[in-house]
Amino acid sequence: MSKFLNNIVNGDCLKELKKIPDNSFDLIFADPPYNMQIGKKLVRPDSSKVNGVNDKWDQFDSFKHYDKFCQSWLVECRRVLKDNGSIWVIGSYHNIFRLGYHLQNLRYWLLNDVIWRKKNPMPNFKGTRFTNAHETLIWASKSKKSKYTFNYQSLKCLNDDLQMRSDWTLPICNGKERLKKNGKKIHSTQKPEALLYRIILATTNKGDVVFDPFLGTGTTAVVSKKLGRQYYGIEKDKKYFNSAKERINKAVKIEDDYLDTIQNNKSKPRVPFGSLVEMGIIKPGTNLFDPKKKINAKIMADGSIKYKESEGSIHKVAAKIMGAESFNGWTYWHYNFNGSIVLIDSLRQKFIAEKQI
Repeated sequence: MSKFLNNIVNGDCLKELKKIPDNSFDLIFADPPYNMQIGKKLVRPDSSKVNGVNDKWDQFDSFKHYDKFCQSWLVECRRVLKDNGSIWVIGSYHNIFRLGYHLQNLRYWLLNDVIWRKKNPMPNFKGTRFTNAHETLIWASKSKKSKYTFNYQSLKCLNDDLQMRSDWTLPICNGKERLKKNGKKIHSTQKPEALLYRIILATTNKGDVVFDPFLGTGTTAVVSKKLGRQYYGIEKDKKYFNSAKERINKAVKIEDDYLDTIQNNKSKPRVPFGSLVEMGIIKPGTNLFDPKKKINAKIMADGSIKYKESEGSIHKVAAKIMGAESFNGWTYWHYNFNGSIVLIDSLRQKFIAEKQI
């Protein structure tokens, strides 16, 4: 497996995929050919040429041919994906519905479809359709039973403490990030690093292995390296492969001290305060204090607490005192332990450490 870690290969994905051992990757990001069916050159109203996607690698003889291709690589991707891994597949209206159909037929379990809304889409020059301003991503686990990674708290923090929604507004790849040679794009569909940053941060952990079967100019591998993940990629086109290799070599990993992310609440064992009371770890009648020792509440036999006319859970009473809709009582209330004022959260942590739950 070592030769598939932090490496990329120049070759056909259907052939190279067969060389990879089963259950190798934690995450797969696939940006396959879209089969856009552009039959002739696109021009603007001023007769200038539109630099669209008319590459040979995006052209297929028929839908049947394209479907066979998609089924082949999706079968292999499912094989090399770990049981608790997940896959992201991106596409446009030309192909995303076909990909979704194949994913379900191959027993992947669909988790979300995400709309990437482009801040700066290419305009519709003919004025015969709506401006195509988004692409769709399908996120799926290997099976319905997969315990896939989803760093909910990190995504919420990334989004200013709001739940991350399934519509993402991000710019297309442009400026210095867009790879060019002699003023022309090296790759017509290079994805922005911000898009992969969000995906990899959301659905992998530090040290996980990320695989891209259609690596292009290397965005997936570059972002994986920066975020302290391992990577493997396949790219058929020699020009794209060389550009990817150069980008990856230049990419700098974020220092380990700054790669830690917020732990998900769901990954923490849930300990009701009442459990500590009923097990005698803290007793009814014990005084609880606020951080400044100005407020004194009493613990009741059912794990509730009482302060003046207020009674309820450690969270409810703390919220009322703080004038907030909700509040974390574990980090608000203190108790006297051998003459020292200690957070009640220390009791919970001790309880968890001793594996009493």
